[in-house]
Amino acid sequence: MIRLLVGLGNPGPEYAATRHNAGFWFIDEAARKLGATLVPDRAYSGRVARVNVRGQAVWLLQPTTYMNLSGKSVAPLARFFKIEPAEILVAHDELDLLPGLAKLKLGGGNAGHNGLKDINAQLGSADFWRLRLGIGHPGVKAEVVDYVLRKPPLSERELIDKSIEQSLGGLDAMLAGDMAQAGLVIHARPPRPKPPRPPREAAVPADARPGSPAFPREGAGPLSGAAPEGRAGATAGPASATLDRRLDEDDGSP
Repeated sequence: MIRLLVGLGNPGPEYAATRHNAGFWFIDEAARKLGATLVPDRAYSGRVARVNVRGQAVWLLQPTTYMNLSGKSVAPLARFFKIEPAEILVAHDELDLLPGLAKLKLGGGNAGHNGLKDINAQLGSADFWRLRLGIGHPGVKAEVVDYVLRKPPLSERELIDKSIEQSLGGLDAMLAGDMAQAGLVIHARPPRPKPPRPPREAAVPADARPGSPAFPREGAGPLSGAAPEGRAGATAGPASATLDRRLDEDDGSP
C-alpha cells in the first residue's frame, strides 16, 4: 500500500502556477479529498500532513527544498517512519505526456527530471511509484527549462486539472495497495462520441402512394372518360353544316 504521497514542485508564489508544480497541485487536491491540512515541518523540509486511512497512517508531503533537492525532504521522512520505497508515490510533471494524460508506474529512469533524480539518490533506490502528470513538451530541448517554469495557458491547465481529478479516482485503491486497479482508473480514456445518425426519411402518407385515389395510375384520372378531341361532343364545323343542308333537301323542304 502507499503510505507516503509526495508532490514535487518549487516553493514560493512565483512558481505556484507553473507547469513544474503539477505535483504540488496533485497533493493539494489529495489533501482536500482526505480532509488533511498541510503545515510546514522543518524536520522534513516541507509541508506535511498526516491522516489515518483504515487505521493506517498516511503521509502527504510537498518538499520546500526546491526541485533539485527534493530527496532531502523525502528520504528523512521515509526513514523515520520506516516507509519502504515501494510504499511511496511521487507525483510530478511529465514532459513526455500531453496535458490531460497521466501514467502510473513503478521504478524506471528519471528522464532528466532533477526531482526524481535526487529522490533516487537520497533513498538509494528507484523502486518507488511515480504518477506522471502530462504537461507536454515545447518541441525543442533548449526551451525545456523556460517551458516548465512558465504558466500553462488556461486550456492546458484545465486538462492537467482533469488528469489530477481522474488520478484521485484511483487514490483509494492506491492506499489499499491495489495498484493494478488504481492504474485502470488512472489510465482509462473517456469513450469516443458516437457519430450522429443520418436523418430518417419521412414516411410517405398512405393516400400519396401509387395506386391510391390521390395518386392515380398512369392513364387514369377524372378526365379519363372524356371523349377525345374531334370525337363525340366536339363543336360542329363546316362539314356538319353541309350534311344538314342535304338532309333538308331530301325531306322536300323549300
